[in-house]
Amino acid sequence: MEDDYTVVMKDTVTPDPRHIRHEALADRRRELILEAARSAFMELGMDKASIREIARRAGYTAGAIYSYFDGKDALYGALLDESLERLNTQVQQALSPDANHASRLQRAARAFFDFYHHNPQDLDLGFYLFQGVQPRGLTPALNRQLNAKLHAALQPSQQALEALGMVPEQAQAEVTALFAHIVGLLLLGHSGRMRMFGQQPETLFDAYVGELVARATMGEKPEDAW
Repeated sequence: MEDDYTVVMKDTVTPDPRHIRHEALADRRRELILEAARSAFMELGMDKASIREIARRAGYTAGAIYSYFDGKDALYGALLDESLERLNTQVQQALSPDANHASRLQRAARAFFDFYHHNPQDLDLGFYLFQGVQPRGLTPALNRQLNAKLHAALQPSQQALEALGMVPEQAQAEVTALFAHIVGLLLLGHSGRMRMFGQQPETLFDAYVGELVARATMGEKPEDAW
């Protein structure tokens, strides 16, 4: 037994402190670059925010930026990916395992709405993806990856609708309309256009979700209504 233990101890790899420090430094530099890119995108827009400007804000050379990211579109993709990760976390945290299907729908939809309502910069970031009506800047693989994360944040709402009795095709159509409704309300609210109607985005959103729940529960099975 002692011999076996000795062999295991000799084969154990001890982490190199220099490697650990190098990785930590690289992570911190990447964070600083992303912070600089975010501020540049928000202040100048995607077109005017050059790599040189992002490097200046981060305190690095343009060449150093390319050591971490292939270009401006890669920076945008990384920022949007991080934003969608936070969105998914907020939606999942809002869900309660013991809530009924109608409550899960309301919680999931409200968490999605609240994320962008309280973080308008993330909504702005998402819409830099479009230039006119054409998507811009992302590779097909990255575009699929980001769309999958957006869909994942909406998936709990669709699952709740299906649990309430909607067929998958109808539930998907309703979730698409829910997403469009959220985006429309937030854009009108953040731009100040909502004031001309004397309405509040939150109030209109709650009313829409209430109607959605009513439509969904019309097909609910009696044993599910608990």
